[in-house]
Amino acid sequence: MVCARAALGPGALWAAAWGVLLLTAPAGAQRGRKKVVHVLEGESGSVVVQTAPGQVVSHRGGTIVLPCRYHYEATAHGHDGVRLKWTKVVDPLAFTDVFVALGPQHRAFGSYRGRAELQGDGPGDASLVLRNVTLQDYGRYECEVTNELEDDAGMVKLDLEGVVFPYHPRGGRYKLTFAEAQRACAEQDGILASAEQLHAAWRDGLDWCNAGWLRDGSVQYPVNRPREPCGGLGGTGSAGDGGDANGGVRNYGYRHNAEERYDAFCFTSNLPGRVFFLKPLRPVPFSGAARACAARGAAVAKVGQLFAAWKLQLLDRCTAGWLADGSARYPIVNPRMRCGGRRPGVRSLGFPDATRRLFGVYCYRAPGAPDPAPGGWGWGWAGGGGWAGGARDPAAWTPLRV
Repeated sequence: MVCARAALGPGALWAAAWGVLLLTAPAGAQRGRKKVVHVLEGESGSVVVQTAPGQVVSHRGGTIVLPCRYHYEATAHGHDGVRLKWTKVVDPLAFTDVFVALGPQHRAFGSYRGRAELQGDGPGDASLVLRNVTLQDYGRYECEVTNELEDDAGMVKLDLEGVVFPYHPRGGRYKLTFAEAQRACAEQDGILASAEQLHAAWRDGLDWCNAGWLRDGSVQYPVNRPREPCGGLGGTGSAGDGGDANGGVRNYGYRHNAEERYDAFCFTSNLPGRVFFLKPLRPVPFSGAARACAARGAAVAKVGQLFAAWKLQLLDRCTAGWLADGSARYPIVNPRMRCGGRRPGVRSLGFPDATRRLFGVYCYRAPGAPDPAPGGWGWGWAGGGGWAGGARDPAAWTPLRV
């Protein structure tokens, strides 16, 4: 989508044609796949910017090219006098600086330092390469090209592969202000989901009868199986493709973010590490979960990490385990009746009594972190004085109370 500035003049005529730009990420990135981006092209005597009219898609930890090219009649002035500026749209009228280039001088800002650079594929290429993509990178970016007298800009949307999950803390439902919902998602390895992400999750089958905050300050919830307690059997108040017997995304609109309280809809993306389940010799209380995971070079998994492992790594385990927030959950990819019914998802047992020995634990091991007990040895065991100075011979190990 091209956002033409006033410098083009009301009489400027666009000769629109669709082109195709093939973007290939650096080696090892984008999982070896090519990105095909359709580009809207135009002709004018002014500076004209081309960007992708749809969106580009990456994942956490990936590398992506935000495509932007410009046409410039440089008969009187060279390209060195052109300023290229990338900003991120954080609110409808608010932007944050990402990257600026003027001739040989380039500068990235904030969290983009060390991760953003120009692609530099010849004159007229203003595309931005973004490495080690984070959850916070999701959103809309503006590519602005300016010469001495004229400017033009285009928008690029960066989307992420991932999963939306509903969340409320131990305190119960409808306890979070907007700011508290943001913090709650961050603590569980996520960000507040966007309305677009929630709508996509609804189309993918998400059904949740509790309203939650979204990143734009609205409060919504997805209903795939209409019923009276969840907005009725009709479509009143639904959005998008909802509004009939198939349900929809119910929308409360924009709410007072400092006074009203709801749940949260969080979003997370690809995991750089791995989630795994530790089956104890006997169930452990919540206080023993961290020690059990630490014995395997890991930490207790967060809710978002378990959802990402279920959705993106196809983790399937019909056994409940502790998570970092004190809840107990388990992921089901292949539904069966003895594991919570006929629909896939992450089952929740709520927040059980933390002092009771009820479950095992789901752990998360970061990439590169060694497993102190290779081959599966050592769950709940320590040799002599523990791994810091104990024997690694299993015959010398004694049970560790967790």
